[in-house]
Amino acid sequence: PEVLMYDLIIVGGGPAGLTAGIYAQRARLKTLLLEREFVGGQIAVSDVIENYPGFPSISGAALMERFEEHAKGFGLEIKIAGVVNISDSAGVKVLKTTEGDLKARAVIIATGAKPRRIGVPGEKEFTGKGVSYCATCDGPLFRNQRVMVVGGGDTAVKEAVFLSRLASTVHVVHRRDKFRAEKLLQEKMESSANVVLLRSHILKEIKGGGGVVNKAAVEDLKTGAVKEIDLEGVFVFVGINPATDFVDVEKNDGGFIKTNERMETSVAGIFAAGDCRTTPLLQVATAVGDAAIAAYMAEAYIESH
Repeated sequence: PEVLMYDLIIVGGGPAGLTAGIYAQRARLKTLLLEREFVGGQIAVSDVIENYPGFPSISGAALMERFEEHAKGFGLEIKIAGVVNISDSAGVKVLKTTEGDLKARAVIIATGAKPRRIGVPGEKEFTGKGVSYCATCDGPLFRNQRVMVVGGGDTAVKEAVFLSRLASTVHVVHRRDKFRAEKLLQEKMESSANVVLLRSHILKEIKGGGGVVNKAAVEDLKTGAVKEIDLEGVFVFVGINPATDFVDVEKNDGGFIKTNERMETSVAGIFAAGDCRTTPLLQVATAVGDAAIAAYMAEAYIESH
């Protein structure tokens, strides 16, 4: 069978992928967006977003529906398929997918990243109902409430400090007796009056009532004692995994794709946008900005080749 040829293939259907699709369609590029699971990405499971400009308060699913409608309104073709690998054949990118091979002159990787789950009972069922992986996104929803932060690295400690300005109490649970975060961040955290440090503790279970979180059980690793803490929110920061295994470009130690300010990767004709690249902030607003640049640069690349 003849392999379909596109100007541009976008891999990933979250905020970055859909934005790239809007820009590419407006540039009159023959474009295809591939999404492995469901259009909308990580943010679609977020209950409330209050920091995306123009939408003082909207659910993640509703915002992503608007993105999708907007992109489809410009005629963007969307296909459900996973990409297995990308190779080069005479300057054309060949994408091996779960639905067969496809060709494109340029590719934008917008596959995002997923927070690592701890895997404790209650974590999955209360995600978006008290369990969160983003303090910047969800912190303000817990103003004057009791929350817990799980983790001991820079992100966990930074987010604990951020949450200490909003929440009434912040319990920080870390499995080791020392935090890995940079010293300055640790000092800030330790000097916050409403932060309770639970070193050498692990989260055992998240419990709820009426469909929302109302307590968490933690175990003291030194004594084996388990206690329950009443709270409204649990923030998990034990790392994030970018979905970048399928593409062979330069990445950092965490697997995030390295790009320059033009969103170009180490391979000509392959661009990256959003949470899958090395970026200091994982937000819809930053993904959208990345994607606009990536689509613009992809168009320039296609025209010059």
